[in-house]
Amino acid sequence: MLVAELVVGLLAQRLGLPVPELAIVDVPSRFGRSEPDPEIQDLLRASHGVNVGMRYLDGAFNFNPSAAGDMVTPELAASVVWLDAYVTNPDRTHRNPNLLVWDRRPWLIDHGAALYAQHDWASVDEARTRTPFPLVRDHVLLDHSGDLAAADARMTAALTDHVLDAVLRAVPDALLTDAVGGEPAEFATADAARERYRSYLATRLEGPREFVAEAARATERRRVEPPVPYSARR
Repeated sequence: MLVAELVVGLLAQRLGLPVPELAIVDVPSRFGRSEPDPEIQDLLRASHGVNVGMRYLDGAFNFNPSAAGDMVTPELAASVVWLDAYVTNPDRTHRNPNLLVWDRRPWLIDHGAALYAQHDWASVDEARTRTPFPLVRDHVLLDHSGDLAAADARMTAALTDHVLDAVLRAVPDALLTDAVGGEPAEFATADAARERYRSYLATRLEGPREFVAEAARATERRRVEPPVPYSARR
């Protein structure tokens, strides 16, 4: 989850999308020892070591399309839809937009659910790598999305090999090689892990990009189907 948070956040920043400042945070082993709540203490203990932090947006409030939709231009909406389809992020829906409004701007947060291929690299073949990502149909900004073809041209031009390499180099070695949940690390070295991520991300950028076509189809369906009432999570 931390790898996805960092990689997707950095990709978004490289694309000029509004993401709060990210930082690598090293949590020492003594942190949280005085916490009286055992559940919170368990969470703090599990967080010892390398973590990913995000700038606190003081006074930010949850995004709601009916109240703050005018803050999202069609161009921005198309760019966010494109990014989430590219990185297979299922977690930007009406129920849980993972968008905050701060300083009269929308901000993208919480990308830990993205890049779900990383949880089972052994099963990720060519078809899974190039998945059209049908879950884009539930994207909160689909109704606001402008020209996806234009967004596709902008994004693919911006995500050069140099950019992908720079983003992956920013991921600490420990996040790529440490064992998780008692399972052994999947890669012997951090560079081997980076190459696997790079191959996945670069292949998804190759044409034809089915995730763009799927997003366009979902947008068209949304426009011709009757509106669906949604309830936002509070």
